[in-house]
Amino acid sequence: MLPLRVTVLISGGGTTLRNLLEHIRDRALPAEIVAVVSSNPNSVGLKLAAAQQIPAHCITTADADSVEEFSDRIFAVPRAVKTELVVCAGFLKRLRIPPDFVNRVVNIHPSLIPLFCGEGMYGGRVHEAVLAAGAKMSGCTVHFVDDHYDHGPIIAQRAAPVFAGDTPSSLAARVFAQECELYPQVIRWIAEGRVRVTEGIATVK
Repeated sequence: MLPLRVTVLISGGGTTLRNLLEHIRDRALPAEIVAVVSSNPNSVGLKLAAAQQIPAHCITTADADSVEEFSDRIFAVPRAVKTELVVCAGFLKRLRIPPDFVNRVVNIHPSLIPLFCGEGMYGGRVHEAVLAAGAKMSGCTVHFVDDHYDHGPIIAQRAAPVFAGDTPSSLAARVFAQECELYPQVIRWIAEGRVRVTEGIATVK
């Protein structure tokens, strides 16, 4: 089986990108990262991509007059390198998914969608909201991306307990540990052709 051709979208530190690269290096993930696109010129992930000799691009919202134009600029990159799957790895900007990439863009969110998600709910804000609500369980969700924040067919979820005395950072670390296992697993399922979407519902065979 040929490696799945992947473009990774980032905005920040590149920790998820690093995790995926480690799984690829260890032959646990049959994928090849053929491009990285950052919405932030100061993203550490751009340096990581350069160190791995992965073609890297920076496209910011300042480069476009609308969400549609920004999305067109973003998706021009994966098209050019014949990407099979676009992986959002801490990408914080809204996208319009073009027809040729429907169910070909995935994201991971640090909560159990549909809880604690949506516009403005990212990073530490999610874990703060979980603790403020007194929730006893959190986790992460991998889903296909559509035109709305943290929306689209859910592929898989993993739970992480919330403990008394947790802080946003301690909860974030526990959830991220689950993310580091779940995201490569889902991408591997996609590479193996095991994920299907029927009438808006994703299933894994």
